[in-house]
Amino acid sequence: MIRKTKIIATLGPATCEEPQIRRLIAEGLDIVRLNGSHNTLDWHRTVIRRVRAISPLIPILLDIPGRKVRTGILAKDVPLTLGGVLVFTTDDSDAPGEKIPVTYRDLHLDLRAGHIVLADDGTLKFHVVEVRGRDIICRIENAGILRSSKGLNVPYVKLNGPVLADRDRRMLEFACAEGVDFIGVSFVESASHVAEVRKLLEGRSVGIVSKIENKYGLDNLREIIIASDGVMIDRGDLTAETELETLAIMQKRILREAQLHGKPVIVATEMLHTMIHNPQPTKAEVNDISTAVLDGASALMLSGETAIGDFPEQAISLMSRVSSVVENADAPELAADFTEKDEMIPSAIGGAILELCRKLPVTKVICLTASGFAPKMIAKYRLRQPILAVTNSIEVGRKVSMSWGVQPIVLELKFSRESADHIIRTLKDLYERSIISSDDLIIVTAVKHPRAGNKMNTIEIYHVNDLVESQGWSRDRTT
Repeated sequence: MIRKTKIIATLGPATCEEPQIRRLIAEGLDIVRLNGSHNTLDWHRTVIRRVRAISPLIPILLDIPGRKVRTGILAKDVPLTLGGVLVFTTDDSDAPGEKIPVTYRDLHLDLRAGHIVLADDGTLKFHVVEVRGRDIICRIENAGILRSSKGLNVPYVKLNGPVLADRDRRMLEFACAEGVDFIGVSFVESASHVAEVRKLLEGRSVGIVSKIENKYGLDNLREIIIASDGVMIDRGDLTAETELETLAIMQKRILREAQLHGKPVIVATEMLHTMIHNPQPTKAEVNDISTAVLDGASALMLSGETAIGDFPEQAISLMSRVSSVVENADAPELAADFTEKDEMIPSAIGGAILELCRKLPVTKVICLTASGFAPKMIAKYRLRQPILAVTNSIEVGRKVSMSWGVQPIVLELKFSRESADHIIRTLKDLYERSIISSDDLIIVTAVKHPRAGNKMNTIEIYHVNDLVESQGWSRDRTT
């Protein structure tokens, strides 16, 4: 069974060495994620280059802190007592331990008495009693432990800080220099936020994955998805910033909207949280994975399970097995029928390919792409057949790897705008490499004589055996 839902694994102290990375890939890792809120740039550089040396086609997603507020570096973990007092501060001069520093320097300007502050994905709760200068005096609402670099949320309070801080700009420069494929941006609230990040990328081909994490992102969901290269449902911050009871509804809405626009969509946070310290998941976690797959998630993400967990390989293996079984079960078809009017030719062609795949015994869909746009338009229809995205760029190959059901194939081929000769040449190459066989019935989509741009505008159907006989192909590549 070929698994179509991609698995993203966060690398961290438990999984950053070469043997560990190789084992994760062997178990089913498709995309590497690095969390820019942790570790140094030198650490990230080392891991990026290590991944590239192991597998040049593995995409790398680097999360930058963005608007996410975190606790600073603490001298030690801080025990919390119910009813006690805790002071957050935006004053760097205060000694760590006496007050809790935060990364957002203007937090004191946005808060007032009565506001609620949540920490560590909402597991810790504080009630703001008073704001005094740069100090935010809070009453502790539940016992626990507060640690360094833990996320802070202020539900239904719009923070007025910049989209990107200086540390984020440095990280963007670093990502471009190291050839990272995707940047994850926290707390995106509008298309203008995406545009600001893209402007700083200065035309580089780094994809932007917008993280939907609060009500303002939900309010502007469609414009954010259209402006982005992909979206992530960060369920930790999203439920801390909104109502926990609406999580399933919000997740389905985001998945549907992203799929409608042909954008990869990632479901993240606590998918196998139990497996950080336990070799077995809960039944609810297995059901969570299954539901996300059935709802059309492009990718599922592991965070602490692989970054610091005791069983990273088992977590990836389990997620891979569950996803494969759900995709191939006698369940309702994953393909979606989009009734919204869409005048884009590539999107219409994707819908036509879906209908052909339903009516014919198609075994593979082959998409010739120079930019990576076409396979995303096909992937949005969630075909049962594998989508082979053939490109002459390894960077494009990594980009399309984020899309559901897309398998990149990088060949040394030359695309032509004046003729369609490259289509048959490419199919011959695929046959010689045993990627397609005589028994296959294939659909091929590509660009022919475009008036403008490089958008797919043609569909061809072949019994490969007919091509083998008419073209005189041989598996011996010397002939």
